[in-house]
Amino acid sequence: MSGRGLLEGQVALVTGAGGGIGRGIAVRFAQEGAAVALHCRTAVQAAGEVASRIRESGGRAVVLRADLTDEEACRRLVREAADWGDGRLTALVNNAGVQPTQELAGMTLAQWRAVVDTNLSSVFACTQAAAEVMRGQDGGGSVTHIASIEASGPAPLHAHYSASKAAVVMHARSAALEYGPFDIRVNTVSPGLIEREGLEGAWPDGVRRWREAAPVGRLGRPQDVGDACVFLASGLASWITGHDLVVDGGVSARPTW
Repeated sequence: MSGRGLLEGQVALVTGAGGGIGRGIAVRFAQEGAAVALHCRTAVQAAGEVASRIRESGGRAVVLRADLTDEEACRRLVREAADWGDGRLTALVNNAGVQPTQELAGMTLAQWRAVVDTNLSSVFACTQAAAEVMRGQDGGGSVTHIASIEASGPAPLHAHYSASKAAVVMHARSAALEYGPFDIRVNTVSPGLIEREGLEGAWPDGVRRWREAAPVGRLGRPQDVGDACVFLASGLASWITGHDLVVDGGVSARPTW
């Protein structure tokens, strides 16, 4: 894989690696020299295609399945990734998440919990399990949560999603505080609107408005998020923890009046 070797020798676990952003993160980690465990729940074929691409380019990759709404499944996933990495796990990217739409007034507790369990509780369980591995190894490790600009700027029909992502940002800050003494850094990346297949056809007005609002004039790409995650997992960010890195093409910089 071509790259600058920023993550040479690292073993990384990327959750939700069967989706667009997860695939972009996994590929960028492999390009920078990391061995990558790609987690998926149902997107086995998509994750397998990415793993094959990484291996064909000379990298190391494995696909691991788990339902991250189950605490023990989260812990098992981390153990399997570390075992595959010869007992080491140096980077975790908590990317797995869901983003359904539902009016708040009609939202059920079950719908609320489905989002919170996937987007937040899995982050808690995977991070706790990964930290147990990282704190016992030389060099510690890094954890990066994929949050969202909706953590600070909510959108209609996304109350459960926005609340879960805001909590993810605060979890990272809390984890950075408590795990720092063990040389474990914890940060978040908050993407804006990221390109995916069929998005423009399904939401043409939203895509148009985003492009008009973004100072750089385009949607994000999965590799843009991957670049941010590579940076935070690399030695270049050795003194960065508890930080939320916004990756939105400058949309958040626009005035709201």
